[in-house]
Amino acid sequence: MSAKSKRLIELMMLVNRKRKFTVKELAYEFNVSSRTILRDLQELSELGVPLYSEVGPHGGYQVLNERVLPPITFTEEEAVSLFFASHALRHFSTLPFEAESKSALKKFYAYLPSDVKNRIDEMKNRFDFIIPTKQAKSEFLSILLETAISQSVISIEYDSYKGRSKREIQPIGIYANNGLWYCPAYCFNSEDYRLFRCDKILSVCHDVENESLNLPHISLGKKLVSMKEKRLIKFYVELSRDGVQRCETIIDSRFKVKVREDGTGFIEDWIGQNEIPFIAQLFISIGKEAKVKEPIELLQSIREKLSEVMEWYEND
Repeated sequence: MSAKSKRLIELMMLVNRKRKFTVKELAYEFNVSSRTILRDLQELSELGVPLYSEVGPHGGYQVLNERVLPPITFTEEEAVSLFFASHALRHFSTLPFEAESKSALKKFYAYLPSDVKNRIDEMKNRFDFIIPTKQAKSEFLSILLETAISQSVISIEYDSYKGRSKREIQPIGIYANNGLWYCPAYCFNSEDYRLFRCDKILSVCHDVENESLNLPHISLGKKLVSMKEKRLIKFYVELSRDGVQRCETIIDSRFKVKVREDGTGFIEDWIGQNEIPFIAQLFISIGKEAKVKEPIELLQSIREKLSEVMEWYEND
């Protein structure tokens, strides 16, 4: 690597770290002339580093909010793996940072050798992850994810089966299941944890009344325990062998299917009263391959929904 190339890489790393600087400071740092630094900054700007110059006695250069990372060396296998991961997600109607990831891969692809490009193009024709294609779009995935990372509170307008409502929530994270995106969060209105379907979130606002809770121990990998345990009720369902396969395909990831040696299985867990209508509809769709044993409230909800369907067709 030439002295100039090495200096440009070190300069890129330095300006990203300092954020604000003068030509004189950089010239002293690299032991070169101010004219040389000005040429280097011009080259960095042409490479895409977002530099902004300020005139006046207290002026200098400033890196805009959108940082550019220094060059990174990839092996061929690492480069192919990035395109593999991106292609695997292509059936989702919405993804967080969708535009940014497409832009990054486009830049990356342009500089790859032709044989690696051919390998990537051929790979896309040789594998696929099939998921149900959903028409519903989740517009706020990036905001929900960033809010979960920063442990902030946002206000949302949510369209549930009960109608539209305003909620203040602190997202725990986001995850995809069966082609849909979900956001478990602490809901300040309910004073408890709730699971929100991301495509049902109609708007997001950062102007909130509640301060964020300190929840560093809560993540997607750790099961959320309700703050109102008295509202939790035991949930148990028996599954045939076909029922096991269907549940493993469509059931929410928080419910673990336990499989016996003969291929049948069961689900045993705790649910909240507010989850009963959704779970009832879910197991109606599985039909005779699943038999709910408890709670009685869930059995009653299933019977009521089936009666409504029967009435619908009897009155037709």
